[in-house]
Amino acid sequence: MSKSPFADQTARQYDALLIVSFGGPEGMDDVEPFLDNVLQGLTLSDSARRKIDDRYRRFGGVSPIAKHTRDLVREVQDELERRGLTLPVYLGTRNWHPLLPDTLRAMAADGIERAAAFVTSLFGSYSGCRRYREDLHHAADGLQQAPTVDRLRYGYNHPGFVAAFTDQVRSALAELPEERRTRAPILFTAHSLPEAAARNAPYVAQLREACRLVALALGDRNPRRWRLVYQSNNARYGGERWLEPDICDAVAEESKRGERDVVVAPIGFVCDHLEVTLDLDVEAKAAADAVGLNLVRAGTVGTHPAFVGMIRDLLLERSETDSERIALGRHGPSHDVCPANCCPSGRPGKARPALCGSPLPGPRWFR
Repeated sequence: MSKSPFADQTARQYDALLIVSFGGPEGMDDVEPFLDNVLQGLTLSDSARRKIDDRYRRFGGVSPIAKHTRDLVREVQDELERRGLTLPVYLGTRNWHPLLPDTLRAMAADGIERAAAFVTSLFGSYSGCRRYREDLHHAADGLQQAPTVDRLRYGYNHPGFVAAFTDQVRSALAELPEERRTRAPILFTAHSLPEAAARNAPYVAQLREACRLVALALGDRNPRRWRLVYQSNNARYGGERWLEPDICDAVAEESKRGERDVVVAPIGFVCDHLEVTLDLDVEAKAAADAVGLNLVRAGTVGTHPAFVGMIRDLLLERSETDSERIALGRHGPSHDVCPANCCPSGRPGKARPALCGSPLPGPRWFR
């Protein structure tokens, strides 16, 4: 067994599971305060703020992430009960209700002493890892009898996630005419990030590995052509370069190659929310229609049983001494405890305090 300081091989006795999510508005009155939370600490022009605001208002101020996350909480609770685990499942979100500080206060009032936290971001980046750990620290700071929180490891290369997303891509391919299915390329998408943040995090490497694993799991006789592309760079701030290529540019390139069909697969998102709905179902679809390309979008993993089972497995492995960490592919299981140099923001200034971390720097992978 690994003796790494970032692998927690001690059996932990948990009395709750905390699911941590981004959060989303559920009506027009929610949009402004929601965006105040999202954009806190960022210097954004009024025009950039209005642009983001307009995206939410276009859908009546409702992001599907809120309902989808509640559905996930319910399915995970049911799965734990089916397996004889009587842990309550709490939901805390970064940007909208139930906010993490409120959830941790409720957990403390309920007598929760130690909780495992599953963050609904499976790939390592500042926004998907360290920022959530900072949020957890802020939520617990000053709270009397705050529960101890252990963050569960990334699930990007867990068999449950790979199986769930492979099913979603396979279902999308089945919508194409049978004689064209094996030719259709797959455009895997993930949220774009500032290059400075991506440079010092495992985000891109983990995404590419997850894409490769799904492409292999599809089981085609010939290796299927796929690309990793990005979306949602409308959220960019300042003059920083963000990860490319953009999904709409990639769609146009596939048309120039003579393709008739393309499958768009949002591997970087565990459930539908506004970025998936608008950037893919509306804007990428319009870009494909403009060049005569048939675009089919794969679903996110949502409440797929294999994905829900993965969350259960990640919880159980931290509850057993020297348990096996199951992972597919080349990278092996990710760390249980984040090293000090894990997923920095890429912006100047001192890092904010965060939970679920070690004071030790990690190996080169995290630099």
